[in-house]
Amino acid sequence: MLRKTLMLCFVGSLVCSLPVRAQEPAPEGSAEEQKNGDSPAQNRFWQTTLTDGSFMVPLDRIVSVSRAKYVLDGTLIVDEVTVDTVGQALARFYFISPISDSLPGNTAADVTARSKELVDKSAERAGVGVQDMVVKKYPDTTHAKSIEFRILSEKDLTGLYNSVRNAWESGRGRHFKAK
Repeated sequence: MLRKTLMLCFVGSLVCSLPVRAQEPAPEGSAEEQKNGDSPAQNRFWQTTLTDGSFMVPLDRIVSVSRAKYVLDGTLIVDEVTVDTVGQALARFYFISPISDSLPGNTAADVTARSKELVDKSAERAGVGVQDMVVKKYPDTTHAKSIEFRILSEKDLTGLYNSVRNAWESGRGRHFKAK
């Protein structure tokens, strides 16, 4: 009995003498990262918060990250970031611009700008962001098991791509918030 008591006292004093470590706070991230909407987040996860929703994925579930541009229906340029994951989710983030935006000194660009201005004003009056919503043409652009988000600026799409790519490569969590 004395032996058991001594053993318990020894183990108890050993445990009490171990250093206590507080949880280390997450690094704050540089001012430049925060300015671009990107900041450190929970380890193991990449997350984005957008005007029309949010997406979060464990870093070890990401299979690939890609960015590509293509012309849709001969009238739009789609700049798309795709985050492919293990399982059932494929996330697509895209920025759309009229093809006329890439043509210098084109009268069509002026017409397109005026049309966009009218759509924006109509949406303001109606209280809905129709011009900001994901664009789909059933059944051509309905993708099974894909999650789609429309990004409103090319700069935000670049920031999102850099954020997810850096998080995946480094294994450190990131949170990107579009402006």
